Amino acid sequence: MALFALQLTFTDTDRRLQVRPAHREYLTKLREAGKLLTAGPFADQSGALLIYDVADEAELREILANDPYTPADVYEIASLQEWQPLFPVKPV
Repeated sequence: MALFALQLTFTDTDRRLQVRPAHREYLTKLREAGKLLTAGPFADQSGALLIYDVADEAELREILANDPYTPADVYEIASLQEWQPLFPVKPV
């Protein structure tokens, strides 16, 4: 398994807010499946940070393709990096 840090920049606030309930439901399912460690928007609502625990980048790209935000075209990927945390990630 690999951890990936994904930073998004939001591009269409009105459309994003319409799709957000479906997006958050999708994230909840990913969290329950152990694929998403944590996620949340920045305080200024300009974007978000998500940390995924997946087999590889290909799996993460598939997850993103299925996220309701993707077909709504409400974000751009600002950064996508494999991440090596200094301290172990503790489950919530």
